[in-house]
Formats: sequence, structure tokens, C-alpha cells
Amino acid sequence: MEIRGVCPYFEVYDMPTSLRFYIDQLGFTIVEHSPPLGGDPYRYHWVWLRLGGTADLMLNSAYEFDDERPTREAHLRLRQHREACLFFGCPDVDGAYTELTAKGVKIDREPKVAPYGMKQMYFKDPDGFGLCFQWKAS
Repeated sequence: MEIRGVCPYFEVYDMPTSLRFYIDQLGFTIVEHSPPLGGDPYRYHWVWLRLGGTADLMLNSAYEFDDERPTREAHLRLRQHREACLFFGCPDVDGAYTELTAKGVKIDREPKVAPYGMKQMYFKDPDGFGLCFQWKAS
């Protein structure tokens, strides 16, 4: 059996907000999407994203219709994502930190080397999913 990658799937609270984060701040591009819903150009029910030709991610709106959507606070209380984290191979973690913070990404701590030898930078997306950019420390 040959496997060529994996594509995690996340349900998100607000698709335009999530797409602005993943596309405008992290640099993902859209591979495929459901029909546009109108209004905001990032308004879809489902989107398949790719970063750098190797990292894929699918996002789906957790709420089919706006009138079904609770407040963001209620949504985050109900859907805690402490257990979910995407790990990206990133040879220049410090450079990524500089670039992402310049784009307004909220990252609480500068990259650091973990006891097991990986230089890592952790932060969260707008829905609370964990993201880690990491590379073996030299």
C-alpha cells in the first residue's frame, strides 16, 4: 500500500475568519471548494487548502446556516480542541515566527527547543486548533 500524505479535516465556527487566517496570514491556497455562498469572497461551506505543495487541510463550516450559529464563546465552550494539533515541518522556525507575527498572528511565546530536540513554535487558529511549526534543532 502506498500513501502520499494525509489531509486533516476541521469544523470551523466562521469560514471567512478561518480562511483569512489560513490564507492571508499562513499562506495556504485554495485547492477546491464548495459553491460560493455570496457576500464575503471567503464564504463557503467547505474548502480544501494547501500550503507549500505538501500540507493539506480541509475546513468545513460547523453551522450550515447563520441562524444556527451560537456566539463564538458558546461555540468554543462546546468544542474545545485541546487534543487537536497540526505539526508542520518548518526548517526555519525563527524565520516563520518573524514572518507570522509581522502578519498579526498571535503567538504567545518565541520558538524554543523541546527536551527531545525539536525547535518548536506553538499557536492556535481562530477555532482553538493547535498549530506547531517545528524542525530538529541543530
